[in-house]
Amino acid sequence: MNLRCFFSRHTVRNISKLNGRAFSQHSSGYRCVAGASTSTTPSFHPLGAHHGLSLVNCFKGKKIDHQFCRWIQTSGLDNLDDSSNHLECESEDDATVNEFLSRFVWLMRKKLAEAYPECDKDTVNGMLVIIVENVISEMEKGGLQHMTGPGASMPSQDFSEDLWRTVWDISNIVQQDMEKEKKKEKMKRFLQSEEVKEMYRFAGEVGIRGDLLRELRFKWARQKMEKSDFYESLELMRKEEAQKDSQEKDQRGKEIVAGNYNVVEGKHKSVSLPKRHGKIKYKIYGLDLSNPKWAKVADKIHESSKVMWPQEPKPISSECKLVTDKIFSLKDEDDPVPLLGEWKDLLQPSRIDWVALLDKLKEQNSHIYFKIQESVLGEESFQANERDYSKLIDALAKENHLEDAERILSKMNEKGIVPDVITSTILIKMYCKAGNLDRAKEVFDSCKAHGLQPDVKVYYSMIMAYVNASQPKEGVTLMAEMGFAGLKIPKEIYMVLLRSLAQAGSADAADRICTSMQFTGGFSLDVEALALMVEAYARANDHDSAMNYFTQMRNLGHKPDDRCTANMIAAYKKNNMLDKALELLLELEKDGFEPGVATCTVLVEWFCKLGLFEEAEQMLDKIAEQGEAPPFKLHVSLFEIHMESKAEKKALQVLGVLESNIDELELEDFERIIGLLVDANFVEDAKRVHGLMKTRGFALSGNLNLSLMSAQSVRRVRRHGREKSDQSIQ
Repeated sequence: MNLRCFFSRHTVRNISKLNGRAFSQHSSGYRCVAGASTSTTPSFHPLGAHHGLSLVNCFKGKKIDHQFCRWIQTSGLDNLDDSSNHLECESEDDATVNEFLSRFVWLMRKKLAEAYPECDKDTVNGMLVIIVENVISEMEKGGLQHMTGPGASMPSQDFSEDLWRTVWDISNIVQQDMEKEKKKEKMKRFLQSEEVKEMYRFAGEVGIRGDLLRELRFKWARQKMEKSDFYESLELMRKEEAQKDSQEKDQRGKEIVAGNYNVVEGKHKSVSLPKRHGKIKYKIYGLDLSNPKWAKVADKIHESSKVMWPQEPKPISSECKLVTDKIFSLKDEDDPVPLLGEWKDLLQPSRIDWVALLDKLKEQNSHIYFKIQESVLGEESFQANERDYSKLIDALAKENHLEDAERILSKMNEKGIVPDVITSTILIKMYCKAGNLDRAKEVFDSCKAHGLQPDVKVYYSMIMAYVNASQPKEGVTLMAEMGFAGLKIPKEIYMVLLRSLAQAGSADAADRICTSMQFTGGFSLDVEALALMVEAYARANDHDSAMNYFTQMRNLGHKPDDRCTANMIAAYKKNNMLDKALELLLELEKDGFEPGVATCTVLVEWFCKLGLFEEAEQMLDKIAEQGEAPPFKLHVSLFEIHMESKAEKKALQVLGVLESNIDELELEDFERIIGLLVDANFVEDAKRVHGLMKTRGFALSGNLNLSLMSAQSVRRVRRHGREKSDQSIQ
């Protein structure tokens, strides 16, 4: 450590003079001690016990009495008291030196006390005086850095090498402690900065307390301090660079002036090129580049550079620009082939020119883009590849232009281009989106036959196509195939299949999907999955299993919604267990459940079947109070209520609504409507509804069919009887 860089020379001299004045009264005693230390070089090492008496022996040659040691302390204190006014005005360097010496003496005293335990306090004080004076003298000379090397010589002959090394170690420790103290003081300033206080208050407001809040405050202060140090270092570097640049400019100016002077004063020398004999040979690092083989290498490099740096499109100007504008202004019904031919003759385009034209056309006139791109695919200069066809097919599929996409696919096959996995994926998604399950399955099987592995998105599209086609079991097979292929099955696929199976009433298959989702997929059953299982078992007429999942949902802390409760009530309805249904509703009502539209709809249908029309009307009023339109299937129950209450006009109005939405009616609904019409002797209306039922592909049950036929026969007999009576009257 070079102490000169830490203390100023002026400060060191002041301390030296101050210490000199302190000991001037007993200079003879000091010289005696110094002479003793010079004549007998002490060997000191704080860790070695065999060095214990070496420094004491040097003091035995010249005795130091106790009065001298006491004078060392008292004279220093008197001098400090007399010069207190002067110390108040000392500079920052003097304060730093005082702190350094105080810390140094404190640590050195401990070392001396450990090395010489038999010496009294006065003797240790005498040793400290000699050590401090020598340290100050070395500081004036330039520091103790020359002592650190293994072969370094001693700074002076007063102390041994071990003693100087100890002095050096303690000086390093003192400097590190002072740096830490300085950093701590700086940290305190940043802890009290406004930004840190603001963040501290905000953290307290959001609920952070205790040790975490304290750690955050210190962290923010440390970050601010590091940021400040960083910018200070940048500013210092900037100043150093500016100073260095100014020095270089000054030096360069001097050199230019000196050079101009030499040119003017010197003689002009003419320089000529040597004459060439024979062929030119180019050699770089011993490599003869004049060999013809390097010409081939240069050609290959040029060709590869075309791939690395693609060419830019040719500039379009004059007549070609007019043709380009006409192409951009084409309409859907226009034929772009003549203009494209004219544009090609004028520009002689390459692939990059065609691509630039298509990109601009896609931005400005997207309507004609597909037609022009289809025409460009046949151009030889375009050099169409498989990816161009697949991109066009994908763009057409997104716009739902299925026929155009299939036409591009046929052209692709005519060119002999076999669809790869990307093109196959696009086709599968296109057919699945269009609902063409057969074509999607054909492409899917072809893809697997060629050894191409479909990804998760392709499987998801196929499963969705099977679900939309009401074939969830085929989707389950594909899901199992995904597992065998090592693909991770996402939760969306499980939920899609579970929802489809629940709506179909396939409780066993839904249960297998639920088990696979938990143990194979690693997904826990959420409230939606449990509700779907309740629906699946309710539709399968298994009210016990449905109730088990319903109870499991409640035990997990989930509140069943209106749809789930309606499915549970429907399960009890199929088994005509009204008491359990009402008991469940009362239990749910205690937990704050209010029956919604779905639950009220099930109850209306149930009450109508039981002949409880007043209760059914109350449920209808509750649906109206909720401000929602009743479901369509509720119109069947509403029709039954009006028919039983002899409100024929309202019943016929509801029947008109049912006939307008005939596609949503099931076989059970048709039979229920026809039975009510036959019982009320509305034979013509029953016959009309029966005709609509046949268009849906449903067949009337035997008993109801007999009732309808008998009602028609009775009506014909009555009509025939009335006709005869009318004729007899006439």
